[in-house]
Amino acid sequence: MSVIQRSIQAGWDLRVFFTEDVFAAGNLTLRNVLADAASRKVLVVIDESLAQAQPDISRQIETYFSAHADGFQLVCSPVNITGGERAKNSYAPVAEIHSLIDRHHIDRHSYLIAVGGGALLDVAGLAAATAHRGVRHVRIPSTTLAQADSGVGVKNGINAFGKKNFIGTFAPPFAVINDFNLLATLEPRDKRAGYVEAVKVACIRDAKFFDEIERDADNLVAFEPSAMKRLIFHCAELHLDHIAGGGDPFETGSARPLDFGHWAAHKLEQLSGFQIRHGEAVAIGITLDVVYSRQIGLLDAKSAGRILKLLEQLGFDLFANELLNLGSDGNLQLLGGLNEFREHLGGELTITLLCEIGRGAEVHEMNLPKVIEAIHELCERFKGHCSVEPMARAGSATGRMLHP
Repeated sequence: MSVIQRSIQAGWDLRVFFTEDVFAAGNLTLRNVLADAASRKVLVVIDESLAQAQPDISRQIETYFSAHADGFQLVCSPVNITGGERAKNSYAPVAEIHSLIDRHHIDRHSYLIAVGGGALLDVAGLAAATAHRGVRHVRIPSTTLAQADSGVGVKNGINAFGKKNFIGTFAPPFAVINDFNLLATLEPRDKRAGYVEAVKVACIRDAKFFDEIERDADNLVAFEPSAMKRLIFHCAELHLDHIAGGGDPFETGSARPLDFGHWAAHKLEQLSGFQIRHGEAVAIGITLDVVYSRQIGLLDAKSAGRILKLLEQLGFDLFANELLNLGSDGNLQLLGGLNEFREHLGGELTITLLCEIGRGAEVHEMNLPKVIEAIHELCERFKGHCSVEPMARAGSATGRMLHP
């Protein structure tokens, strides 16, 4: 047997800029980001919900590029694209952006700029990564969650076969620009959604950041701008530190620490028909894994209590009736999320739990009776949110360990 083998290395710069009024003519952030392209064509897509909340945004974008027409060509008026998690349940939005890229002759040195929430950024990122094998993509996140977490990463994807992000790519954006003023018209439910990702990364990476969120909790509940800016900046910084320095930016292994609380969250979103939004589902998923960590003796009760108290204080519900949904086999449907999580990563099951605030621990098996016990502890604690009798519960899972 003969073989030719070479080692191939590739490098990326992942840049996240923080500014306000990014589309004000005098703000040069975007112009400077785009300045090094040989081709100066720009296609802009906007989250439909953002365009409805801020009707003037398309005109602002057109005015911005008119003011900088010496450097860049906006190939058409900004195009509104359906956003929200439901948009990820179909390939149609990706195909729509592909069609725009083709129609306006956007090449690999042109730019696709997406302005919107995490779902639109996922859709646009997938379209950019797969058109011409990679069009330059600039993300301008418009939600707290996207600015703090999903919009500053390297993942793009859509849902398929009833599974979240089944189709996708790893493709670092050319740049990310966080404009705090884009958050102004968010509903309170969406403004607070990103807080949970900050709690998540603080729990597994940075105890001092957790303390800071606790101190700022009242201001965060009131959506005080300086507290929100601190949270978004530090959360984004910790995510970039992990992507750049964690040793596995494209998740070729089986560990994914930044998905603490997400195995249950992704399944809850599906079970609710995406009525439970991502941040809300993550809050419940973190709660479940915190209680489970405490029950198996990994995390002390005082620390577990602090985490649950903070999530409640920030305005999150910590229980959903979907936790108790039973399948036709009599088992809790949520438990299927463990197998789906393992399949999505490949290899052995790897779940991040907590051994203390600021330090996560990876485990490769989950004690299903203990998981069920944790679910029903939450039900007992939050009875006001529970409409299913607690005894409709264990199915045939009792006594099993899950370690695919």
